[in-house]
Amino acid sequence: MLLWLLAAALLAPAAAFYLPGLAPVSFCEPGNDKVPDCKSTIELFVNRLDSVESVLPYEYTAFDFCSEKTMERPSENLGQVLFGERIEPSPYKFEFKKPVVCGKVCMRTYSTNNPSDKAKLDFLKKGMLLNYQHHWIVDNMPVTWCYDVEDGQKFCNPGFPIGCFVTEAGRSKDACISNFNEKDAFYIFNHVDITIYYHIVEHEQLGARLVAAKIEPKSYENPNDDKPDCSGGPKFLKNKHTGEFKITYTYSVNFAEDKKIRWASRWDYILESMPHTNIQWFSIMNSLVIVLFLSGMVAMIMLRTLHKDIARYNQMDSVYPVFQEDAQEEFGWKLVHGDVFRPPKKGMLLSVFLGSGTQIFIMTFVTLFFACLGFLSPANRGALMTCAVVLWVLLGTPAGYVAARLYKSFGGEKWKTNVLLTAFLCPGVVFADFFVMNLILWGEGSSAAMPFGTLVAILALWFCISVPLTFIGAYFGFKKTGIEYPVRTNQIPRQIPEQSFYTKPFPGIIMGGILPFGCIFIQLFFILNSIWSHQMYYMFGFLFLVFIILVITCSEATILLCYFHLCAEDYHWQWRSFLTSGFTAVYFLVYAIHYFFSKLQITGLASIILYYGYTMIMVLIFFLFTGTIGFFACFWFVTKIYSVVKVD
Repeated sequence: MLLWLLAAALLAPAAAFYLPGLAPVSFCEPGNDKVPDCKSTIELFVNRLDSVESVLPYEYTAFDFCSEKTMERPSENLGQVLFGERIEPSPYKFEFKKPVVCGKVCMRTYSTNNPSDKAKLDFLKKGMLLNYQHHWIVDNMPVTWCYDVEDGQKFCNPGFPIGCFVTEAGRSKDACISNFNEKDAFYIFNHVDITIYYHIVEHEQLGARLVAAKIEPKSYENPNDDKPDCSGGPKFLKNKHTGEFKITYTYSVNFAEDKKIRWASRWDYILESMPHTNIQWFSIMNSLVIVLFLSGMVAMIMLRTLHKDIARYNQMDSVYPVFQEDAQEEFGWKLVHGDVFRPPKKGMLLSVFLGSGTQIFIMTFVTLFFACLGFLSPANRGALMTCAVVLWVLLGTPAGYVAARLYKSFGGEKWKTNVLLTAFLCPGVVFADFFVMNLILWGEGSSAAMPFGTLVAILALWFCISVPLTFIGAYFGFKKTGIEYPVRTNQIPRQIPEQSFYTKPFPGIIMGGILPFGCIFIQLFFILNSIWSHQMYYMFGFLFLVFIILVITCSEATILLCYFHLCAEDYHWQWRSFLTSGFTAVYFLVYAIHYFFSKLQITGLASIILYYGYTMIMVLIFFLFTGTIGFFACFWFVTKIYSVVKVD
């Protein structure tokens, strides 16, 4: 059972790996036998519908659109299920280079006297009121709706609205255009003009490859619903409509050759319409300035102040032993050499946090590394989340090892409690939060609700793979001898003198998280946009660079504050170093609250609870991640400086 689950977990993301230019699909006109493995039928798939005004996505069939029930839906990987993606076949099918004008797809008839029909109409109106967006896919490529924006630029949105609403005051909302003049009415985009662009690979005899698919939603009344001709005024539904109402869905498709775009770069026109690059470089430069400032401070301490301290101490010990007492009174950080490695209070909890943080750190590093190589590009839907989850499951061994080794070095003896907490505490909190959010999604009928079978599979991966690996890591961690510290710990703790305001724990912790957050807040804006505003995120190179900068900044900021506190003869650095870097997560939470009120238009109690519920999961993961970086940086620093000092 264990081997089967491990194989299934590994094979799921492997099928989603994608390198640009690796597996193109060739298309030919019907009857063309010159090119082998050439398809003539172009299938259009539909994904979930989402909105910037609601956290709840819904399946395509939830709105009673034209559906295809004879075909099986494509298989989905774990990441797609976690993100709530539901890709389904559609009745929209085209023959390559065969244009269609006003082809009928289906007709839907509703009667407000029928409770079932009325509920479907009300749900459709709710979708238009909240500006829910279609997401269609052709040849694993999003169908885009391109329109002009400010400064003469064109924005290509990988989604298009199902309709729009005009208020009683005549104010158009969202996608309504100038000729939608009926007040208190819902206008339905029941027609789409689709243009498919292709590139012919003539010299290789490989047929044609699709390089773009663009759509323009329209609304037609169609005087004759049985034989639509895509004429008449826009199709609208009065808000207080009673009686029968018919919607005829139609489409037109055209094909155009594009000799400039190649298949390997067919996503570029979507990504180029998102003006992020200049802002990203500004963010990187801003972060680098902070890193250079901190590096200069740390270098000054290490090469000047600390070097002089160590040289003077060693000189005093070897030449002027009479003045040792005076030297100790003058320099504060050496006075605590007998207490600096004293085990911290609640060492069990700290070691558990550090074990989980190590697991998250390695998972994040490897995932971003693969993303930079192109394996987790936007074309591989769900691959990023699948890779992260599988890596987390397989990294139980380092989590157990780090937690056990540190707990043993703290003098702990309750090894069973330590390994159980490492395996279940932090993952259990995340799972409990996720399960509550899933219950809300189930209650709302959202497509983001995880099926029961997938929930069981997640639990199986956790209990059958991650937990045993954590126990294995803990076994090796407890088996090894404890960490050898460079100085001995005194039996009687030294009294800590009265601290100034700046060297007290809370002010130092608050100040320690500001600089790391300053390095990431711009990148954080784009990440939150991709999650909550449904924008495409693709700049993993920038993200990996910011990840490295964040690691350096957290380390250097913690080392600086650790040195200042040791100079003030405060030797309680273990928890303080963890919380100093970990406090960056608190700024993350504050920024997420600000983002909610300033950027989002989310309405509804369920959506608000979901937003903050998922935000708390991200904050906890970020807290463990940054706190672990700070602790190990400070641990290295303290071990380093006290290892070169001569202590009697």
